[in-house]
Amino acid sequence: MKNFHSIGQLFLRFALGIGFLLPVLDRIGYFGEAGEPNVAWGDWTAFVVYTHQLMPYITLKMASYFAFIATILELVLGILLLVGYKIRYAALGSFALTLIFALSMMFFLHFRAPFNYSVFVASFASLLLAGCNNFPWSIDSRIHNGPKSKS
Repeated sequence: MKNFHSIGQLFLRFALGIGFLLPVLDRIGYFGEAGEPNVAWGDWTAFVVYTHQLMPYITLKMASYFAFIATILELVLGILLLVGYKIRYAALGSFALTLIFALSMMFFLHFRAPFNYSVFVASFASLLLAGCNNFPWSIDSRIHNGPKSKS
């Protein structure tokens, strides 16, 4: 059962990490232009407009600033989760970022929006990950336990 937990934890880290990195690639146009299949934004401008929808109480220029901050956070958190470094901090950051996103979606788009896209699930899964005691198959584990000897 212990191995089951560590495998689940590894897959959760990967799912959350990839879930942060793919939207970043989308908003810089890596997957194609807006309107193409499986492309949400397709470019930075479309993402800023979407960010402004989630924050209608600020100017479009300020929305661009927050879009940039969110993108940097998603990039950093995604990489940290994938490689397994500072997992607890990355998971707490992931929890906070996705909770803010989910609440903004709920209040400024539609109450069902964060449930349709499972944003609350990602948020609270991040919180569960942050509560884990150790993180097998990670840089954190390697640093904490030291290199394994080949006896």
